[in-house]
Amino acid sequence: MVAVLSRQTLVLNRNWQPVGVASVARSLTLVVAERARIVDPANFQLYTWSDWSRLIPHDDELFVQSVAFRIRVPEVITLTEYDRVPVNVVTFSRRNIYKRDRYTCQYCGVKPGSEELTLDHVLPRSRGGTSSWENCVLACLACNNRKADRTPGEAAMPLRKAPVRPAWKPLYAQQAVRIENWSKFLSEAYWTVELSE
Repeated sequence: MVAVLSRQTLVLNRNWQPVGVASVARSLTLVVAERARIVDPANFQLYTWSDWSRLIPHDDELFVQSVAFRIRVPEVITLTEYDRVPVNVVTFSRRNIYKRDRYTCQYCGVKPGSEELTLDHVLPRSRGGTSSWENCVLACLACNNRKADRTPGEAAMPLRKAPVRPAWKPLYAQQAVRIENWSKFLSEAYWTVELSE
C-alpha cells in the first residue's frame, strides 16, 4: 500500500495547465480538503471526495485499501483555487547535471554508469572557469583524464552539445515517470525528458 500511496499524480491548475506532480497520498488529502478535484482522464469528469470514494475500482485498476472500502488511485487532479503557472528554474546540482546530460559522457558519448562519470569544467577552474550550467558537463573518467587542464578546443575533444541551463517542467523532478493518461494533459515536449523538467 505504501508504494501505491507514493505513486505520482499529475496536478493541474484551475485552468487545467500542468503545474506539478504530487503523491497519491498528497492528492487524496487535497481532494478531501476540497482544494482539488479528481479528473477522470477517460471522460474529463470531475469528482469530489464523496463522489470518488463511491466508485468501485475495476479489477485492473490500482486502489488504496481503507478499513471499509477500496479507493481508486487518481492519476490527475485539478486544483480548485490556484490558476497561476509557477515560474521555476532547475537548481544547479551534480544530480541535475547527470539528468541533463542523461548519464552520458559529453565528449565520447558512452554511458558507463554514474560511478564512472565525473563533472568536468569546460573552461577549467584553474583558468577561471565557474561551476555553472554553461561550464559543467559529464565526462567519463578516460575523457576527463585526457582533457586534463585544457579547453575542449585545446584537447581536440569537441562537446557533443553545448551545455545550457535547462528550462523547468513539472515532471523533471520525477525520475521520468510516464503515465499514459497524462498525455491528454501534457504536450509532447513534456515527454522528452531532457532537463527541461
